[in-house]
Amino acid sequence: MYPARFDYLAPTSLEEAIAALGERAGDAKVMAGGQSLIPVLKLRIAEVGTVVDINGVPGLDGLGEDGGELRIGALVRHRDAERSPLLTGRYGVIGSTARLVADPLVRNRGTICGSLAHADPQGDWGSAMLAARAAVVVQGPSGTRSIPVEELTLGPFMSTLAPDEVITEVRVPDPGPRTGGTYLKLERKVGDFATAAVAVQVTLDNGHVAQVGIGLTGVGATNLRATAAEDALRGAAPADEAIVEAASLAAQAAEPVADHRGSVDFKRNVVRVLCERGLRTAISAAQAGQE
Repeated sequence: MYPARFDYLAPTSLEEAIAALGERAGDAKVMAGGQSLIPVLKLRIAEVGTVVDINGVPGLDGLGEDGGELRIGALVRHRDAERSPLLTGRYGVIGSTARLVADPLVRNRGTICGSLAHADPQGDWGSAMLAARAAVVVQGPSGTRSIPVEELTLGPFMSTLAPDEVITEVRVPDPGPRTGGTYLKLERKVGDFATAAVAVQVTLDNGHVAQVGIGLTGVGATNLRATAAEDALRGAAPADEAIVEAASLAAQAAEPVADHRGSVDFKRNVVRVLCERGLRTAISAAQAGQE
């Protein structure tokens, strides 16, 4: 199947891209990697009047630390994150997630920011960035603003981005050296959407959990933060009892729908098991003080 006709623009500056989006009054879409947008257009799930390709805009491919934050530009590919030596240790949840996104073909072209903008509840990056307490930086005709990832998504494929705004980067606060994280995912085969997945990040201080983030994939209308599980673990010693309780609360926070991947009870149990495993892995890494 071929997509409906659309205009194609390849701006060479961010200002040009934003102007093009504004001129087309909501009938234009940004393309970075195109791994979500192009299939949607080819299958005619949606139509768009103009595709605005930002790959020619300079300065959007940065991946590094600056001012106590990890900064991931709009043109950073999943592959770049997968291979970056920076995304281990205290940024382990991000590096771990990159390795499990779809398949190698998608990871070669798809982008982290594009995935977040797409707002797919099955998207892996939404949960990882919830766990890492990240924010996206967006630019539009009125200037630049920052949106916490938990405020970015309104529902399936719906975000708080204005039609003439572009995500320019993701910023992840440095959680400190005694931090570990991971992303665990159950899928029927490589490249399939998750039956359920869990992102975990834990920071330790004086033998107790100083901060914890738990994000859930594929078990709600959006990526979910397991708030009650985080609250139960924060301030506690990272012992078995606390881990098991937090995992149980994370399962209760899940809002899955029964489908060909499993029943509601099955998916909740997957969340519980993956959360428990993820917490143990993250705590072990944090205790080792990995950088």
